[in-house]
Amino acid sequence: MGKLQSKVLILTICAAGIGGTFQYGYNISIINAPTAYIQTFMNQTWLERTGVPLESDVLLLLWSLTVSAYPLGGLAGALAAGPMAIVVGRKMSLLLNNLFVITAALLSGFSRMARSFEMIMLSRFFTGVNAGVSMNIQPMYLAESAPKKLRGAVALTSASFTALGLVLGQVVGLRELLGGEESWPFLLASNAVPALIQLTALPWLPESPRYLLIDRGDKESCISALQRLRGSGDLGVELEEMLAEQAAAKGQRAKNPWELLRNPSLRWQVLSVVVLSSAMQLCGNDSMYFYAAYVFREAGIPQAKIPYVVIGTGSCELMASVTCNMIIDYAGRRPLLLGGYIFMAGWAVVFMVALSQQTQISWMPYLSMACIFAYILSFGIGPAGVTGVLPTEIFDQLSRPAAYMICGSLLSSSLSTPKFSSLWCHWFVPL
Repeated sequence: MGKLQSKVLILTICAAGIGGTFQYGYNISIINAPTAYIQTFMNQTWLERTGVPLESDVLLLLWSLTVSAYPLGGLAGALAAGPMAIVVGRKMSLLLNNLFVITAALLSGFSRMARSFEMIMLSRFFTGVNAGVSMNIQPMYLAESAPKKLRGAVALTSASFTALGLVLGQVVGLRELLGGEESWPFLLASNAVPALIQLTALPWLPESPRYLLIDRGDKESCISALQRLRGSGDLGVELEEMLAEQAAAKGQRAKNPWELLRNPSLRWQVLSVVVLSSAMQLCGNDSMYFYAAYVFREAGIPQAKIPYVVIGTGSCELMASVTCNMIIDYAGRRPLLLGGYIFMAGWAVVFMVALSQQTQISWMPYLSMACIFAYILSFGIGPAGVTGVLPTEIFDQLSRPAAYMICGSLLSSSLSTPKFSSLWCHWFVPL
């Protein structure tokens, strides 16, 4: 692969990522910093409307609805991703997806001026839709655009961009930047910036060659896209493989999720996706982010410094996902998945023991803090990235969008994990 073509592939990865899964991680983290300010805004707005302040239970309900709007939108986006990828293509789907997040940015940015907390709720729903679409279409687009020997590593960059968004969201949410009481609407609206970057860059880059040939039957456009991505070298072997898949799919249409579930020949692939996506949902990685501030406070870190230390948790996931990106084609998918989950289970047990004994043993808070970083590292090195890559590799072109609809629908429900974690914490942890 020539230098120019390598640059085209790298630009494709970056342009797809910055407006894709980057937004997923970014929008998860930016809502944390202004929580108290948004709740105060809700209470003040209600007082202005009715003359009566909100009761604490009602305020908690409104905040829960605001938080819940994000995974609900993620589910809607995951269900829409399959049809979008088939009808308008992978690249155009990513471009159109920016309309959701720009709409969300306008709603949240003007919510305080309009004295409407309902605009924040609606904006979180639209950001969820954006996340659901990008989480499913970006790895599909990148895997179909990458050469076979780099397919796993290129598709796995989706996880790296998620972690990068998480870290940058934590940084931008610092009080010194956009996390202050006066600037929180700008913080929530800042997700328009990555969207504008993608809208500027991605149109100049090629569509998925496999989509062009197999779905649209446009051989000339496919060859043109391959030449931009691979160079003018010998494309015969790769093109022959795609032509064979096109011939096998002749006369067929893209499958829907129900057809995948009913097809006996795809039963094991579907079962693999369901099991791994459900494991991602239940592993509770988001719970560690919830516990982090509490554990750091118990370890003696000053309250004013905790937001800076919490950035280290996101940085751990970023480093782990980049490492996984570098070794996935050498270590293999299954060892990374199994190793990640085994280490996560071990660290979770140690963490729970340390959490229950931290009032009796002086050094237990430090062990709890170490467990948080170790758990997040174990998550990032395997499950975080490999789970999203597998549908691109175990399903053919016509089954892949439906497979991602199933995978994305299960994964989107994992966004609600922090709410259950908070309830668990109130019941069992002596705050």
